[in-house]
Amino acid sequence: MKKDIHPVSHKVVFKDVSCDFAMLTSSTLSSNETIKWEDGNEYPLIKFDISSQSHPFYTGQQRMLDTEGRAEKFRKRYGIKKPKA
Repeated sequence: MKKDIHPVSHKVVFKDVSCDFAMLTSSTLSSNETIKWEDGNEYPLIKFDISSQSHPFYTGQQRMLDTEGRAEKFRKRYGIKKPKA
């Protein structure tokens, strides 16, 4: 294998700013911000907007859209007849 072509992996804290959920993991990303983790060490901090703790699909708050009603509304608006089965 060629030397010095792979990025350096190190410990990083990813933090969901919408619900204050944070996790320590290994990543190639880096940041100027740092955070003191539960083990007493400081790690680079990467902030993001949504995670499994705040995403509607995983929290059970997802709503299903009425796609059949939307299709019928489109057909009515543009005069398209319903296809025969």
